[in-house]
Order: sequence, then structure tokens, then C-alpha cells
Amino acid sequence: MTFIKRGFLAALAVAALLIVAPVQAQPQPPANNDAALLEQLKSPVQGRVSIPDAKSSTLIQPQGREWREMREGPVKSLGGWLLLAVVVALAAFMAIRGKIKVDHGMSGRTIERFNGVERFAHWLTATSFIVLGLSGLNLAFGLTVLRPVLGPEAFASLSQAGKVAHNYLSFPFCLGVFLMAVMWIKHNIFNAVDAAWFAEGGGILKQGAHPPAGKFNGGQKIIFWLVVLGSVALAVSGYILMFPFAVTDMAGMQISHMVHAIAGILLVAVILAHIYIGSIGMEGAFDAMGSGQVDVNWAKEHHSLWAKEQLGGKTAAGDD
Repeated sequence: MTFIKRGFLAALAVAALLIVAPVQAQPQPPANNDAALLEQLKSPVQGRVSIPDAKSSTLIQPQGREWREMREGPVKSLGGWLLLAVVVALAAFMAIRGKIKVDHGMSGRTIERFNGVERFAHWLTATSFIVLGLSGLNLAFGLTVLRPVLGPEAFASLSQAGKVAHNYLSFPFCLGVFLMAVMWIKHNIFNAVDAAWFAEGGGILKQGAHPPAGKFNGGQKIIFWLVVLGSVALAVSGYILMFPFAVTDMAGMQISHMVHAIAGILLVAVILAHIYIGSIGMEGAFDAMGSGQVDVNWAKEHHSLWAKEQLGGKTAAGDD
């Protein structure tokens, strides 16, 4: 009897080994199974829904990872370095070149450079853009820069207020850009005078160099077109984001977000340079958009062709 029991137990043991051995021989799945699965996905995974919104049936959209990696990677890092480089370059320029002075000194006589409507359009655009730019930069860099300083509650409140301001101030911003484009486009067509202006570096690199220029010089014309075209890109992409899926699908929304972010960062960089040269960078420049009146000698040195038209042919600084 004991022999039979021992034989039965041995048979059970052999059977167990035959069953378990193939299972143990199977290759083990990778530790991070979800990551491996997501890596293999090349197209969205769709489910089924009973509601009219078919977009809600998308369970996994691999392109969303690419969008996030692009936003958090190249766009954010390169954009941040670009803005920092612009600030450093302007500070270095100020330290090396200094403030651009009126060589012949202020004459005490002024002429009108911009009328009230022109200044209204400029400041409507400028004040709107300051809030739009700051609130947009907060969305891109706020979590890293501001949240540790303000704390989560204050940062959340600031970001929510910024989002509301960003949406609503887009309308006066677009109006201001439209008004400036209508009023100034005829003065911002490039010509041979601008080629000569660029050849001399705009006169800002060397003291006393003042190449001829009309109402707007070559540098101002570049800023004008960058602002107009950049604002169009911002407006189109921004309103697509503000009214999601009204005119495009998820892929279009992601592209619009990238266009909006890149155009916004580039335009902020351009405006930083514009603010510098129009305020602390050049003597007498702020008066053009402040009171609308500029000193006659300033006009003759920086916009001699325009000054000649306004003064009836007198171009030399100091002429009566």
C-alpha cells in the first residue's frame, strides 16, 4: 500500500512539472507594458459612443504626445532662450553704444509726426499686446518661473485672470493692428532708400551716421510687417483655439497651438527691441508716440526725407 501511495505521489509530481515547465519557459513581458504599447501605437484608438459628439470616442491619440513633447521641448526651451538672448543683446548694445543722441542737440521747435488717430491705434495695440504677451508667457513659463514664487493659490488666480484678459483683449489688439495697417501700409513699402539705409546699418552702429529715410526707415518697415503678419498668424490661430473644433479637428487644433506659441514668442522678441529703441535707446523717439510732436533736429537726422516734405525743402539740421 505504501508503495502504491509513493508511486501515485511521484506521478503527481511529474505531471505538475510537465504543466509548470512550459509556463515558466515563456518569455516575461516587459516591466513597463503600457509604455511599450503606447510606443507601438501609430494611429488613434477609437471606441464607440452614443452621444452626437464623435470626438469623445477617441480613447488614445498618439499625436497628442508629439504635440506635448514639442511644446514642452523645442518650443518652450528655444523660445525661452531666444527671449533671454534678446534682453542680453539689448543690454549689451546699451552698454557699448549708449543712448543714441541728437547730434545737433534739440532745436526747441517741433513738428507733428503722428496725429491723434495714429497714436490711438498705436497705444490700443501696445497696451493690449502687453497684457496678451505677459499672460501668454505665463501660460508657457509660469509653472516654472512664477508658481514657486507666488504659491499655487495665487498663481492659479493670476492665471485664471490672465486667461480671461487674454481672450477679451485680443479684440482691441486686432482692431489696433488693423487701423495701423490701413493708415501706414503706404509708408511701409520697401524701396531703394531702404537698401541704402540697411547698407549703412541704419546709422545706429556709428555716432553721427544718419542715412536718409522717409516717414519710416527700413528697420521700422521690418517691424511693421512682422507685427502685421505676426498678428494675423496670432489672430487666426488664437480664434481657432478660442472656439475649439468650430473649423478644424484635433490635429488642426494642435497645429494652431504650435503656430500661436511660436508666433507669440517671436513677436514678443521683436516688440522688446521696438520698445527699447522707442524709449531709452534713442533720444527724442518716445515723443513721437507720446505727444505726437518731435524735435525738428531729431526729424532731420533720423527721417530726413520726411522732414524735408514737412518743412518745405529744408533738410540740414539747424536750418531755419
